[in-house]
Amino acid sequence: MKQATRDFLNTPLEIAGRRIEKRLVLAPMSGLGNVALREVLSGYGGFGLLFMEMCSARGLPQENRRVSSVFQWRDVELPYLVCQIFGSSPEDMAAAARRIEAEGFFGVDLNFGCSVSRICKRNCGAALLRTPDQAVRIVEAVRRAVSLPVWVKFRTGWEDRREPAVDLARRFEAAGADALTFHPRVAPDRRARPPRWGYIQTVKQAVGIPVFGNGNVFTEADCENIIEQTGCDGVSLGRVAVAKPWVFAEWTSGTPYGKEAYVEMLHRFIDLLEFYYEPARAMRLFRKSSVYMAAFFRFGHGFHKRFLGAAGFSDVRMAVDAFFDQAPEMSLKPNMNLF
Repeated sequence: MKQATRDFLNTPLEIAGRRIEKRLVLAPMSGLGNVALREVLSGYGGFGLLFMEMCSARGLPQENRRVSSVFQWRDVELPYLVCQIFGSSPEDMAAAARRIEAEGFFGVDLNFGCSVSRICKRNCGAALLRTPDQAVRIVEAVRRAVSLPVWVKFRTGWEDRREPAVDLARRFEAAGADALTFHPRVAPDRRARPPRWGYIQTVKQAVGIPVFGNGNVFTEADCENIIEQTGCDGVSLGRVAVAKPWVFAEWTSGTPYGKEAYVEMLHRFIDLLEFYYEPARAMRLFRKSSVYMAAFFRFGHGFHKRFLGAAGFSDVRMAVDAFFDQAPEMSLKPNMNLF
């Protein structure tokens, strides 16, 4: 990575009068951005903000953080933590945002990007891109309800046309959004085709608030290219941050992490999953994350299969140690069959 790019990533950015120190942030990811992973990420540093996995706005005002599986955090991370919410009602989203502000989060993120059918069937997530007036009303309601930074994550829409996305970005800004994360794929596309980074550039040029680019940023070269090609204000990292939780520190400092980091990280991640969750849920979360953690190794699919067949975490720990005792080869890019 060029030093100029690294300097850019380390340049502070103001969002609604609040300062973040770095321009790499963790993307909100359902089932992946849990409190255990975030604690692992926090140990390495290098990020500007972390985002929680999405939470349902309807239940959030009454949610008990001590028993919730998603609305869960460590108090120490609140100054750099953003809570993402999904819902279809401006009233529900505003009420959830008020709870988030009362808890002391850095900001709230409105999900207009999730294209999973169970979310879209409830007219939430990317489904709201079909009714842009309702999406704008949600942003307006949340803006009136809270003073903390309001973030919006959205996709291109349901058709591969940049103009509606650009128009919506302008409307989100006018409604009171303080920052945007734009994932330039159509809503039905579950990563079958590359994201259209050129659309990010158009959105960035259309608004005056910070725009974070998102989509297929897996290597330092990808990071450099998305910044140079789009002029985005920062980059939102998803799957690669699960695969390599030190990625923020590595890209902002230039200090490489090798295979030995994986062994320590995997054991640490397992310990934290066992601490925060009951055994069955902890194992489900590990298996969901481990497919990405295996993707940067040759024959990583075999590594992941060992986890799928494990009866418990004692077997997982032995599988980790056995795999790395064989000095596995790493690859620069992930195996897309696993990613």
